[in-house]
This record gives sequence, structure tokens and C-alpha cells, in this order.
Amino acid sequence: MNQSDFDLTHQNQSVESKIVAALERVSQAFRVLLWQESKTFSLSPIQVQVLIFLLYHSDEKRKVSYLADEFNMTKATISDTVKTLEEKGLISKEFEPHDTRSYVIHLTKKGKDLAGKTSLFTREIRTPIDKLPPDDKENLLLSLLNIIRHLNQSEVITIQRMCMSCSYYQSSDKGQKHFCTLLNQHLHTADLRVDCPEYQLKA
Repeated sequence: MNQSDFDLTHQNQSVESKIVAALERVSQAFRVLLWQESKTFSLSPIQVQVLIFLLYHSDEKRKVSYLADEFNMTKATISDTVKTLEEKGLISKEFEPHDTRSYVIHLTKKGKDLAGKTSLFTREIRTPIDKLPPDDKENLLLSLLNIIRHLNQSEVITIQRMCMSCSYYQSSDKGQKHFCTLLNQHLHTADLRVDCPEYQLKA
């Protein structure tokens, strides 16, 4: 690609560039909505994101090193975030018995309540998606999963827990058919997951 997707002369003649520009607008909407939500509760956007992640993920993922990879940030930045959340009474630390430098992060009751409220910040983005016909939803999901897979393979984003990069996932017919060896069943497009708790990275 030799021309910018933001060059309007080029963009308006290219469906691909229009899609990239549209995705940028959507990402801007996420930032705006997240910022608005964080201001409401006197938190930073990353503090809100960490709270939401802690609410919905298991203990082995609730560690500073994992969070740093998850959000593509340094351990120092995440440690500062965790320290602030602890000072606000939103999280607590459970230190590992074999390594007192390592700990699992837990939400307090106050933290769980706040994480539940802030996790709804995507309402306005969800509204038009709800109105799409079922086939359009499935096509959109599959397209986004393919984009995420490419970005992960290109090391633009690190941790992914979706079907397409999982050791249990198999595809056939040029990626049109999907199978999970863990569940031992074929998957419809609507069954494909962006974030699976049983995910295992392909060797």
C-alpha cells in the first residue's frame, strides 16, 4: 500500500480505505465512551479497563504480567494502575505462598459493583449492531475475527483468546467451516468466540 487510507482522493475511490477509516471512527467512539465513563467515576480509562477485565477473567489472568501483555503496556504502568485501584479500595492482592513478589488481583465488593456499572459503556456501539440482520452480524463477526487474527500474527496486538488462534480450532473449506476439538462439534459462525475461557494457544 503506497497511499494513505486518510487521503480523501484515494479513500473515496477505495472500499478498503473506507473500511479502515470507518474502523478508525469506531475506535474513536470507544475512546470517547470509555473516557466519559471513567470521568463519571473519577478513574482513568486504563483503570476502568482493568476493573472490567478483572471482573470477567480467571485468577491466572489477574496478574500484573498478564495484564501488561493484555493491554500492551509496561509492567510498571500496570503496577501503578493496580496501586491506585488498591488505594481507592477497588481491588485487593493475594500474594503467592511460594513467591511473595507475585500476587493475584481480586476485586473488592466496591470494585465489583463499579466494574459492573462501567462495563456497560459500549451501549451506544451495541445499539446499531442489535438492529443488523442475523447474516450481516455473522459476516461482520467473521470479518473482524480475521482482522484481529492478522493483527495478532503481525504482532501489532499480543494476547488473543479467540477460536481462530486456539489449538482446539480446526477449519476447512477455505475457512468457511469451523470445528472445536474440545467440544467435539462443528461451530456456526455465531458460535465463534473472541474471548474464550478454555482457550489454548497453538503450539
